[in-house]
Amino acid sequence: MKADMPEQNAVLIVDDHPVVREGMVTIVERYTDFHCIAQASGAREAVAKWREFKPQIGLFDLRMPDGDAVSAITHILEFDPKAKILVVSSFDADEEVYRVMKSGARGYMLKDSDPQDIASALKSIRSGLRYLPPQLASKLAERITHTELSQRETEILTMLAMGKRNAAIADELCISLATIKFHLNNIYSKLEVSSRTEAVSVAVKRGIIALN
Repeated sequence: MKADMPEQNAVLIVDDHPVVREGMVTIVERYTDFHCIAQASGAREAVAKWREFKPQIGLFDLRMPDGDAVSAITHILEFDPKAKILVVSSFDADEEVYRVMKSGARGYMLKDSDPQDIASALKSIRSGLRYLPPQLASKLAERITHTELSQRETEILTMLAMGKRNAAIADELCISLATIKFHLNNIYSKLEVSSRTEAVSVAVKRGIIALN
């Protein structure tokens, strides 16, 4: 089905787990006047399905095998600036919440939320509001007060989490040991820690990096 305008009350549901998708379909159709117009199991498919079906609203998981909601939302907003997307995730780290909302999502909730709360979020987003439950709103506020790591600092921190030593990181990035130490000092300062182990632990907890 194709349309020139977004179909009213139509929802695209995106999650790589079929059972979760079906659960979200049930929530949408039992507790709201929305209907599920299509489903997708990954970020690339989500973008393609949005182009094809032009839903009014999206209900997206955060992490998927071929990308995440942030990348999908960014692409969708390029060709549909009015897209309204609610991310429903298992992850509540402050960096995750920040990245999602910064990407242009209209709301963020956890998968263990009450179904009626998810329904209320969809209705709020449809009306043009943003939706964040109190515990996630406080995490977002806390994240905003933190100094953001640079792309290079995040790259070095990821290598630290992989167990690489300073010399190996310097060789891989083609920079000096002195530069590595400079970046490490900045990382420690921004994360308010004093060691590599603490830096990795805090970064994982906040969702800045992920351990595979």
